[in-house]
Amino acid sequence: MAIKRLIDALNQLVDVHQTMLASGQAKKEAIMKDDIESLIQIMNQESRVMKRIAALEEERVAACQVFLQEKGIKSALNLTITELARLVFDPEEKKALLHTQEALSKTLNELKFINDLNQKLIEQSLAFVNYSMDLLGASPMQEATYKPPTDKPTGSKGPGFFDARA
Repeated sequence: MAIKRLIDALNQLVDVHQTMLASGQAKKEAIMKDDIESLIQIMNQESRVMKRIAALEEERVAACQVFLQEKGIKSALNLTITELARLVFDPEEKKALLHTQEALSKTLNELKFINDLNQKLIEQSLAFVNYSMDLLGASPMQEATYKPPTDKPTGSKGPGFFDARA
C-alpha cells in the first residue's frame, strides 16, 4: 500500500527532524558556552542529517505520486498532507496520516523556534565582539567630553590600543 509507504516516510522525517532539534539544543549550549569546537562538530553532524532529510523528502514525494496513481490521478500534483488525507477512505490510515502530520508540524515548529533563538544568540555574540573591537581600536587620547564641531583637531589621532592596520 502506498499510503503505508507515505506514512513510514513521514515518520522517518519526524525522527530525523527530532535529531535536528536535539542538535539545535546542543548548538544553543555550545553558543552560550562559546565552545567553537563543539559548534563545528554539531554543524558537521547537521550537514549529514540534512542530506538524510533531502533523501527522505524525495522518498515522500515518490510515495505521494504512487498513492495518487493508485487513486487514479495521473497528474503530478503537489498536494498537502491534509489534501491527501481527503483521498484516504480507511479511518485507521487517515488517523495515522493526520497524527504523523501533526507530529511533523509540531517538530518543525520547535525546530524553527530553536533556530531563531540560536540566530539571535549568534547576533548578540557578534555585536559584543564588534563592540569589543571598537573599544580596543578607540584612541586613548580621545576625550569623552563634548567639543564644538569647529574645534576639530588638525593633527592625526594617536594609535589605539589595537592597531587595526597591522
